[in-house]
Amino acid sequence: MTDTAFERQRSELVTCLGSDTEMASLTSQWLGKAQELGYSYNFDWLGLPIIQYPQDIIAMQELIWSIQPDVIVETGVARGGSLIFYASMLELVANCGGTQCSRVIGIDIDIRQQNRAAIEAHPMSRRISLVQGSSIDPGIAGQVRELVGDARRVLICLDSNHTHDHVLEELRIYAPMTTPGSYCVVFDTLVEDLPDAAIGDRPWGRGNNPLTAVRAYLEETDAFEVDATKHDKLQISVARGGYLRRRV
Repeated sequence: MTDTAFERQRSELVTCLGSDTEMASLTSQWLGKAQELGYSYNFDWLGLPIIQYPQDIIAMQELIWSIQPDVIVETGVARGGSLIFYASMLELVANCGGTQCSRVIGIDIDIRQQNRAAIEAHPMSRRISLVQGSSIDPGIAGQVRELVGDARRVLICLDSNHTHDHVLEELRIYAPMTTPGSYCVVFDTLVEDLPDAAIGDRPWGRGNNPLTAVRAYLEETDAFEVDATKHDKLQISVARGGYLRRRV
């Protein structure tokens, strides 16, 4: 049973958080320093490095529970922790009476052998399919479409190359796979607001990053809207403006 009074109070708190300029300034300062110090590299999920902020992990858990996706597609495998996280959440949903055969598709241009071995040796690997190649290669995109098939609920997570052009092309390819009411989550939109010291010699930076790609994509389609409540309540997030909800 939903406690409407509690939900109303929580909604009001989130609105206050989102409109508090002092909080926004403190959060921005913290994020800049945290990125400079490699904060996101410090966490594991069920034994594998996840390279995500704990706050975004919680937000994704909430999305997975509410959407109960049949398929989660992630671009950018890295060390595999996020794939294991998504697979373990799907396992929990299945154990709570949800979809039994839900699965995760992970795409990366270079799945290093030690990372592949760790993923494939993990108990959650039975829910995971790995696809090696550029996420924007038409052949790779075709493979993913085949793997997604006619799934009724699809959640998309974009977290590979963070340049504007790459993410925009990923959005054009994968966002349409998102089913109505579900989300396409674009990670590392925070790059737009990071100090140079936190970006280093990466090929992306201010004016050339996932957030600029999101803004450009939203000019091309009205199928998605930014769910600002996700960032408003998290505050500490790498995906500000990147939680895109597909309109029903």
